[in-house]
Amino acid sequence: MQDPDNSKSLLEGLTVLDFTRVLAGPYCTRLMADLGARVIKVERPELGDDTRAFYMQLEAGRADQSSYFVRFNAGKESIAIDLANPAAKEVVLDLARKADVLIENFVPGVMARHGLDFAAVSAVNPAIVYCSISGYGQTGPLRNRPAFAHLINAASGAMDLDRQGSPEPRVAYMQSADALAGVHAFGLVLAAVNRRQRTGEGAYLDVSMLQSLWAAEDIGIAAVLNGGEFTKGPRPGMIIHAIKGRQLSVQFIGGGTTWDRLLAAMGQDGPAGAAHFSTSQGRRDHWPELRQVICDWLDSFESIEAAMQALTAARVPCAPVEAMEDVIAHPHMEEREAFTTIPHPARGVVRVTSAPFHIDGTAVHARGAAPYRAGEDTRAVLAHTLGYSAERIEALLRAGAVAAP
Repeated sequence: MQDPDNSKSLLEGLTVLDFTRVLAGPYCTRLMADLGARVIKVERPELGDDTRAFYMQLEAGRADQSSYFVRFNAGKESIAIDLANPAAKEVVLDLARKADVLIENFVPGVMARHGLDFAAVSAVNPAIVYCSISGYGQTGPLRNRPAFAHLINAASGAMDLDRQGSPEPRVAYMQSADALAGVHAFGLVLAAVNRRQRTGEGAYLDVSMLQSLWAAEDIGIAAVLNGGEFTKGPRPGMIIHAIKGRQLSVQFIGGGTTWDRLLAAMGQDGPAGAAHFSTSQGRRDHWPELRQVICDWLDSFESIEAAMQALTAARVPCAPVEAMEDVIAHPHMEEREAFTTIPHPARGVVRVTSAPFHIDGTAVHARGAAPYRAGEDTRAVLAHTLGYSAERIEALLRAGAVAAP
């Protein structure tokens, strides 16, 4: 019989010391927690992760229970440590001795100032897999710049590309740089863990949000690296067009068979069959003209449903432009078990996203509640994981090196 909760076994027994906050790091460690790892999240005393104070608050009268925080920190434990306190270093190093993985996403140099960089941590645990996620990487002239996804969009060239021919850049809604850095770190950490299982060797990993975002660019970088030019927009082969007030997206690949199928649906004897559209390069060179031809053809349909039926029959990829709230309510998301219900002390239960993959045909859900208060597991971690006496724990609390609600 197949284990209905087999995702837990993938990382069961792995202990992750999580010094991350906001999105890139917490998303990485949330995925690890979903797969059964024990994730001990290190938070600032009292305030905790910055995102605790974000929109929207799940509990009236509180400012530390945002839906954002709960979503990306479900299934983790929380220990509150003041890294600036001299007594905190010994506590962190004791935790590092017990951990398999340490992940941090401070600006480069912060962990070193606290005496907790890779050199210091690997000295007490040579097998540690230590991962640093930052905006620009740990080296290079931009390394010390603070980074959020919006800033990386600007600095990486992505914001310029997203102008799509418009004179002004625009703010991107999706925080792609954070999410991509998180999943790159997730894969890289597990690759390093795999090597350690074979060799016993630890690793220092350096993940750049800027370089991670480049993974979302498909054609231009490869072309420019080899003497070509960026086509900055509008993007050839990609169309958004309104049919009777509803927006439809259509895509064909310039040099692939999808164009042949679209041409067959439109009619080779029509305007789309013109000689200057017959090659991939010709379609790129004359894209504004070709786009208008395709949009004129789409206008011949009485509804978006009729257009999608014709495109689907011709095996041309298309999709309606949906609002996020409609997607959340769609039966497809229910069948995929895209959302997990987890406990919450004030709300009873809250909904968060599940991991975006299935394992052996089974959805991967959040493992449990997010930490309700920063440091709510401080005493338990110090006592049961590190074996500290009650007297030592109280001394650390009095000194302000650690905190517990």
